[in-house]
Amino acid sequence: MLQLNSITLTQFKNYNYQVFRFTERIVGISGMNGVGKTNLLDAIYYLCFTKGYFSRSDAASIETGAQGFRLEGEMTRTGQLHTLICILRETGKKEFQVNDEAYERFASHVGKFPCVFIAPDDTRIITEGSEERRRYMDALISQVDAAYLQRLINFNKLLQQRNGYLKSLADNRLQPDAALLDIYDSQLSNDGTFIYEKRMTIMRRCITLVKEFYSRISGNDEQVDLAYESQLHKREYAAQLKDTRERDMYLQRTTIGIHKDDLQIILQQQPFRGLASQGQRKSMLFALKLAEFTLLKEAKGFAPLLLLDDVFEKLDAERMHNLLDWVCVENDGQIFITDTHKERIQMHLEQLGVTYQLVDLK
Repeated sequence: MLQLNSITLTQFKNYNYQVFRFTERIVGISGMNGVGKTNLLDAIYYLCFTKGYFSRSDAASIETGAQGFRLEGEMTRTGQLHTLICILRETGKKEFQVNDEAYERFASHVGKFPCVFIAPDDTRIITEGSEERRRYMDALISQVDAAYLQRLINFNKLLQQRNGYLKSLADNRLQPDAALLDIYDSQLSNDGTFIYEKRMTIMRRCITLVKEFYSRISGNDEQVDLAYESQLHKREYAAQLKDTRERDMYLQRTTIGIHKDDLQIILQQQPFRGLASQGQRKSMLFALKLAEFTLLKEAKGFAPLLLLDDVFEKLDAERMHNLLDWVCVENDGQIFITDTHKERIQMHLEQLGVTYQLVDLK
């Protein structure tokens, strides 16, 4: 089992200095808007991913008027105690260490202390473009497979370099260097094919789980389906890159590859986001996230941390009960749930008959 025992926040967002100790598997966090419920969850996420959930900028997480921040957490993983520390220095340099050993590459940490975050704005996975669904797939698979994350980092760098070269050809009216493009294409194909094959394997299991969870949370037998879509289904990557080279030079960007992949979601044989009600979208979001949770549990042998931010406002009573019954009763991982109403958290958890800790923020 993975459990967060304590976390200390120093100059992090609205916290100047605060220590939280967690004694139960289920932790409710209550308080009015603006007191720091979501910020506390984001701090926990930082310890798992070496970065925040809501912003790509570390500087955005510094307390107003301060020059840096420090997070320290104590976690128990399969019986072993670990101390995790994240420091953002005044210089902007970030440091991350586990048990006093610093990482040279932060990517090495991802997946060691797995975590799933569910926030209100996450419905963009369903309602917005394919980039959001690729981000969902990548966050999941990167925690399952460390090699995947490194290949993804490599691919994105290569893609940026190739696109930069294509643009420079047009800007400077240069003749293309076929040998250089061959090198880019070979490396892109190598990393891209690896990523594609991993997505194929893991998303096959993920899709099965999403459909099961959607049915359970929604409480009905609505016909939903999902499909992993990729241009690489049609033909091997290297051949497609060669075929589209002239077009890529004309458009000044790489038009084929795994950076175009998508997770198609279908309801009654129509695109889900155009047909689904708000309740159906929320059910699908939770189904996607609980599938992620289950896949991580299967891969690691223990449940990841589950962070539920402001979920009570987003689901009706029946869907909320179905969700909490699974995460609190059938699941054995540690769960953090925020809500503006202390009484609502207490009511739902007491109905389930589970032991919990309530942190009431003022």
